[in-house]
Amino acid sequence: MTRERYIPFRKQDVITLCEDLIDWPDTENANQFDTFAKLLVSRIHYDYHNRLEHLKDNYALFDPNRDTRVIGQITHTDLQASKQAFSSGFAELLDAANFEKVTDEDLREALNEESLFKVRLEVQFDDFEDVVFYRRGESVRTETLRQWWGLRKRKIEFTHYDRVAVYITFKDADYFNQNNRKSLTFTPGSTIVKLFQNVPKADLEMLFPNSEVRMRPLDKLIIGASAAVGGTVVLVTKLGASLILMASVVAFWLGLRDEEVTLTTQSLMTFGIGMGVFGSFVFKEWTKFKNRKIRFMKALSDNLYFKNLDNNAGVFHTLIDAAEEEDCKEALLAYSFLLNFGSAGISAEELDEKIEHWFMQQHQCVLDFDVADALNKLVRMNIISQSSDIFKAKPLGEACAILDDYWDNIYQST
Repeated sequence: MTRERYIPFRKQDVITLCEDLIDWPDTENANQFDTFAKLLVSRIHYDYHNRLEHLKDNYALFDPNRDTRVIGQITHTDLQASKQAFSSGFAELLDAANFEKVTDEDLREALNEESLFKVRLEVQFDDFEDVVFYRRGESVRTETLRQWWGLRKRKIEFTHYDRVAVYITFKDADYFNQNNRKSLTFTPGSTIVKLFQNVPKADLEMLFPNSEVRMRPLDKLIIGASAAVGGTVVLVTKLGASLILMASVVAFWLGLRDEEVTLTTQSLMTFGIGMGVFGSFVFKEWTKFKNRKIRFMKALSDNLYFKNLDNNAGVFHTLIDAAEEEDCKEALLAYSFLLNFGSAGISAEELDEKIEHWFMQQHQCVLDFDVADALNKLVRMNIISQSSDIFKAKPLGEACAILDDYWDNIYQST
């Protein structure tokens, strides 16, 4: 299993951890670092505010929950350009939030694995024009499954995702009209964006918007066996004599029997009552089948209810916050470790190794620290310097002054 870039600690906790790990010189102290952290977080927040506005502008034209009016005429070209720009920006945002793309191979494995919720789903992949899944927080967990009405317990290991983001675009209306698809639960040509939590890899198919519940072979066998046994009992006990009598009449009519058979009123009433009982049994078994399917659908909806975190525009609002948190944590950690090396500096590879080792030794946390992204941000802010492959942190007081000066001149014309 690959290491995650995601840092599983809150931003404020990371600030506290950084304060504890820094070897404070006489001219600097923890209070000054707190000021630095606030200035750094505010700078990154401003950058993400601009990114959020850009995403909102591109998503507005095809937002299914839009409650505002559009000025002017929306052309197909405008819509496609907005979708393309949003798709690109959304992928960049997920990368910034340290999400990983679910590969086609992972998706195929998920669809072939047995669902932990014992619900079999069928997905019409031809309905989609574009499908992208992203996940964050991958781990292996153990679950105890009960079988045979609780008489048997079986422990299984499965891959678990803390967060899953879904981006799906449906094909246009012409496709569904050509295939005589009339009753649709979605709008052709629409784009949906969803965010889920605590999703087993084997149950990724439940996140598709057009997934339909299908009976498992075992469920069909149980219902079929029950219906066969019950039907046989009804036929023998309620219709046995009547069926023999009717068979004799048919045989006489077909010339297969010489002896004439007389149908009495009593025999016809008995046959009618028996057919009524048999019809009632068939209806009961059909209702049992439908109720079992409804229970599966309820299990699916209940499960999704507690796993769904956000939808459509709310998703990238949530992800903006997550990406901002990750950027802040990475920048604070990189600067704090560089500050300890003073004027000597350190290379990116060594910094990456030391941070990952520190997380492993101090917090028993295995992660893949995104050192390149962290250093690029700090260099761009001019609070660390780079000479060849060596990076050095500027003194804390100077870094605070640089960040403060940025705010003083943020709206100055160039």
